Amino acid sequence: MAGNQKFPSDLLLVAGLVILTDIFVLIPVLSGSLIRTALGLPLILFLPGYALIAMLFPEKSGLEGMERIALSVAMSVSVVPLIGLALNYTSWGIKEIPLITSISIFTLIMLATAYVRRNYLPADSKFEVPFRNLAITLLSGIIGKPESKTEKNLRIILALSVLILIGTGVYVVLVPQDKEPYTEFYVLGANGTANDYKTDYIQGESGTYFIGITNNEHRTMDYTMEVRLKNQSLPLPENLQHIRLANNKTLVEPFEITPSVEGDNMKLEFLLFNETEKNIPYKDLRLWINVGEEV
Repeated sequence: MAGNQKFPSDLLLVAGLVILTDIFVLIPVLSGSLIRTALGLPLILFLPGYALIAMLFPEKSGLEGMERIALSVAMSVSVVPLIGLALNYTSWGIKEIPLITSISIFTLIMLATAYVRRNYLPADSKFEVPFRNLAITLLSGIIGKPESKTEKNLRIILALSVLILIGTGVYVVLVPQDKEPYTEFYVLGANGTANDYKTDYIQGESGTYFIGITNNEHRTMDYTMEVRLKNQSLPLPENLQHIRLANNKTLVEPFEITPSVEGDNMKLEFLLFNETEKNIPYKDLRLWINVGEEV
C-alpha cells in the first residue's frame, strides 16, 4: 500500500458536483433555478460513469484521457437506466427525488472505492488528472510571449473565444428563458388517471370523467369549453362553461355525462376554446363510446 494520501482532485471535483446538484434539487428555493438543469445533465450523462471507470481503472496506464471520457458517457447511459429499473420495483418508483438520490449514492460509493483502490498503488502508477499542469499550459499558450504576429493574433482569438464561451454559458444558466406559451388540456378517467375511461354504457347510465386544464400562456386566460356526443352539445356545469385561469395554474374538475342516445363507436368530443378564437377549438380531445339498450 502506498499509504494515506490526499483525496485525488478529479474524484473530489466529481463528489463536489454531485453534492452541489443534490443541493439544487432538494432545496425548494433553489430547485426552480436553471442552474439545477445545468448541474443535473452531467449527473445523468457523465458523473456516474466517470466514477465507475475511476473505480475499475485506477492505474495511469489503464486508459487514455479521451477513452475515459467516452467510456464515462457510455457507462452513465447504461447505469442510470439500470438504477431506474431497480427503483421501479420499489415503493419509491421512478420519480425525480429517488432517482437523483440513488444516482448520487451510487456515484459517491464508486468514488470512495476508486480512492481506496488508487491508494493501494504506487504514486507514479496511479491515475490522476493534472489540473494544475493543464491550467499552466493553457495560460502559457494564451499569455505567453508570442513568436510571431500571427501567433499573437491566434492567442488573442483563443482568449476571446474562451471568454465568449464562458459568458454564453453563464447567460444561458442564469438568465431565465421564456418558454413557448401553451395550454395543457386533458381528460382523465373516473379514478383520476389517464386510463380506465368509461366507454361502455347502458342507456340512462352515467359516467364520470375529470377535465384538466393547465395554463402556461404567461398570462391569465379565459377559456370556454364544449362537450359533444355525435356532434350534439351536452349540458355543462357553469364552472366548465367559462373558465378563467391564472398563468401557471391548473384546473381539474369532475364532469358527469348521461348519454341519451344509443349507438356504437360514437364520438365523444371535449373541445376547449381560447379567448381569441370562439369558433375553432384551441384544443380538442375525443373518446369513442358505446351505448346499449336499457336492460
